[in-house]
Amino acid sequence: MFLTAALPIVAAATAGVDPHLHFTDLHLNPVAIDLHFFQIKWYSLAYISGILLGWWYLLKLIAQPGSPMARRHADDLVFYATLGIILGGRLGYAIFYAPHLLTSLGLFKLWDGGMSFHGGMIGTSIGIILFARSQKLDWLRIHDYLACVVPFGLFFGRIANFVNGELWGKPADVPWAIVFRDTVQTGMIEPARHPSQLYEAALEGIALFLVLWFAFWKTKARYEPGKLVGLFLLGYGLARFIVEFFREPDSQFSGTFFATTIHMGQVLTLPMIVGGLYLVLTAKGRRHRVEPIAGGQSVA
Repeated sequence: MFLTAALPIVAAATAGVDPHLHFTDLHLNPVAIDLHFFQIKWYSLAYISGILLGWWYLLKLIAQPGSPMARRHADDLVFYATLGIILGGRLGYAIFYAPHLLTSLGLFKLWDGGMSFHGGMIGTSIGIILFARSQKLDWLRIHDYLACVVPFGLFFGRIANFVNGELWGKPADVPWAIVFRDTVQTGMIEPARHPSQLYEAALEGIALFLVLWFAFWKTKARYEPGKLVGLFLLGYGLARFIVEFFREPDSQFSGTFFATTIHMGQVLTLPMIVGGLYLVLTAKGRRHRVEPIAGGQSVA
């Protein structure tokens, strides 16, 4: 099967034709629905899908013994988390990647793109802490449960990045490299590049979800406050740090330290890796008898 699939590529290379897939041949459009007077983009649908699917999965998690919150809390938490994602994501993008937006109305133009996961994570964490304190809940354990659903949003978000043809990887000659559009200056030949968006979707979305799924359903990790969110921070941090080696640095950092030595994305993941490792290693010391919020017996 693999040999048969590779034959067209080999034949094209022998004939002097570019054997790599061209992004334009996929006929992908950033706009999912165009009503002329109103457009719905795949990026918006990615956010909505991630939030709704994450909400559904969160309800499955809190239905298990020892939940740190009841259904009524989960419904309210979605609002706090969504607000944190949007506000934190936009502000984080402006602070870390485009400081000029902080002094212009462009900061509020969410439809023009520009969201930072790290900013969204900080915003969501602040929202969770405020919500937990107002309801007298254990904010760290709520973080554990919410961490298990975040990979849904990461997966759909990276797929949307790919559909938009943005955040592409470095030039590569691997068989699965893709020739994206507008990656170099006019008049130059577009090189084939790593589809780093798909690498991130696989690692940050699928692989990280499976790790957290196993830890929640097959171990006692949910009874050790901080362990699940620690695994998330550690897993995401490592995945992002690795993929950045294959990803083209952000254009605004071209020629700077954050492009030639280490990427901004890698710098921002270092605290996550350290913090995640700390939470995982110290989780057992925080284990205590868990009293379920929704009633029922205690869980050791």
